[in-house]
Amino acid sequence: MTARQLRGAVKHQAPGTRIERELWDSGCGLVAGIDEVGRGAWAGPLTLAAVVVPRDRKLYKVRDSKMLTSGERDVMHDRIIDWADHVSVAHATQEECDELGMSAAQKLATRRVLEGLGVAVDHCLVDGNWDFVETVPTTTVVKGDAKSLSIAAASIVAKVTRDRMMARWHTVVPSYSFAGNKGYPCPRHKAALAAYGPSVIHRRRWAFMDDLRWSGIARVGDDDDDTQLGLF
Repeated sequence: MTARQLRGAVKHQAPGTRIERELWDSGCGLVAGIDEVGRGAWAGPLTLAAVVVPRDRKLYKVRDSKMLTSGERDVMHDRIIDWADHVSVAHATQEECDELGMSAAQKLATRRVLEGLGVAVDHCLVDGNWDFVETVPTTTVVKGDAKSLSIAAASIVAKVTRDRMMARWHTVVPSYSFAGNKGYPCPRHKAALAAYGPSVIHRRRWAFMDDLRWSGIARVGDDDDDTQLGLF
């Protein structure tokens, strides 16, 4: 598939650089868009990507990753890597999600992804209304992956990276259908958990583990309400 084959359905829904340009004009030399994927999954890591887009070179057909097909995301992922000034991907493992809770795990992955850029950024843009960056001045943008080119690019890089990781895990533990569900809740995933218990990449402290018949380590309660995201 080539970039020219992206569907017309997303043609007029392009994110722009208005927010980035306002920050550039205010003196922020390097602006990074950050997005995450995997927060609501039952298995696998929490993955974040950070992208610094060029000021003088455009890349067409970048969209919110949720608007694109898998094939379209793959095309745009590779184009973003070649086009962006700086790209970084980082993770919080399933064990870290269990031990820290999702909020703290996301902050940990954020520190890692910013360090991975190899440059000090002046400002970050994040999707949503929660500033989880803390170490760098940040603007939260509701529906940012549909408005900001930096965030949209990061959403694609994060999604494709994690999807590829989960597809590889499918070859190791195929019973859970990770190639299809990417570790997220679905009836087939639920049935596999009921039959086989959790795999090595499942988040074992989440509430959905309570009703499973398995002899592993019992789930420990967590004060972080985010662990309840996995309830059936």
